[in-house]
Amino acid sequence: MNFCTKNIVIGVTGSIAAYKTPELVRLLKAKGVNVKVVMTQDAKQFITELTLQAVSGSPVHSQLLDPTTEASMSHITLAKWADLIVIAPATANVIAKLNVGIADDLLSTLYLASAAPTALVPAMNQQMWRHIATQQNVQQLAQRGVVFWGPDEGLQACGDDGPGRMIEPSQIMEKITSHFAPKLLQGKKIVITAGPTRERLDPVRYISNFSSGKMGYALAQSARDLGAQVVLISGPTQLKPPGNVKTIAVESASEMHRAVFEHLPDCDVFIGCAAVADFRAKEIATQKIKKGMLTDLKLEKNIDILQEIGKRQDKPFLVGFAAESENLIENAKAKLLQKNLDMVVANDISEDDSGFNSDFNCVSVITATKQMDFELMPKRDLSEALMQLIYQQLQK
Repeated sequence: MNFCTKNIVIGVTGSIAAYKTPELVRLLKAKGVNVKVVMTQDAKQFITELTLQAVSGSPVHSQLLDPTTEASMSHITLAKWADLIVIAPATANVIAKLNVGIADDLLSTLYLASAAPTALVPAMNQQMWRHIATQQNVQQLAQRGVVFWGPDEGLQACGDDGPGRMIEPSQIMEKITSHFAPKLLQGKKIVITAGPTRERLDPVRYISNFSSGKMGYALAQSARDLGAQVVLISGPTQLKPPGNVKTIAVESASEMHRAVFEHLPDCDVFIGCAAVADFRAKEIATQKIKKGMLTDLKLEKNIDILQEIGKRQDKPFLVGFAAESENLIENAKAKLLQKNLDMVVANDISEDDSGFNSDFNCVSVITATKQMDFELMPKRDLSEALMQLIYQQLQK
């Protein structure tokens, strides 16, 4: 996504969580976003203007009445310049001020003077967040169109444990990406499988593979950002489920099969990104199998989920992944035909810097009429490119 034309004001208020804001600004600048930072006076007790100026590449604004800028009415100029205002961290105090319309500093005045969408990223003590006054302020601001990103739960600087932690800069970046993404897939239902499956042998052993689920989760995020209704059916991973995505955790291929067909009705696009085990134990031992008996294991084939969907007369647009260690293109083309796919994404798992467990991938996308090759890139970027391709195919 091209952010180079986007203007974002980052507001910083007086919270210990302000130490996270420079990383958010750095992430935005890395994407080419035009960023200007506005600080409250209390924010300066936790982080310096110089730090934020260094990472943003622009002067930091903090004075409402600054003789050097007041001739140009800087708060009005900033208000008109912004495409989005993000206040991170947003304290209970600033949330209350914005709700009642107090404008006694640059940030609160800027908020009232701007027609730009505003997102607040709360950070405060858990009891302050739970207090009825804060909750009423949040509710009233939300009714006026202000969005809230977070808070998260966990151990806080004061020692309490509960809701009120500011979400991480990477999560805020995902929210901003989603905000600006064109809603090309609005009204579409997309079901995605991700991760490995585990096929139990006995109470302590199972058959599985090295899939991390990163590609499938990235696809779910990109589909969500484009406005789709997303169902993510995931085998066991260490990944945090994406926000605003219905995520269903499964373990075995049989469980994944049931979940897929439960959510297949009204599905417009199905993406089989999971590395589903080809075989399972014919019988699962109730006691741990002794080493000497492991050679006597009897296996049977799992149901091929993609192939089953491909046989349906009402099949959705069907996308499969071909993870191969040799004859990449030939094997991928064969899979496209055998499983009646509309698109197959082929990746070479023999490469150390891509594929399983990596944050990067290098793939070839094959349809019935053409092949498109993608160089090594982050899976998040690749997922955006793949969803754009799927959108284009749906228009035909």
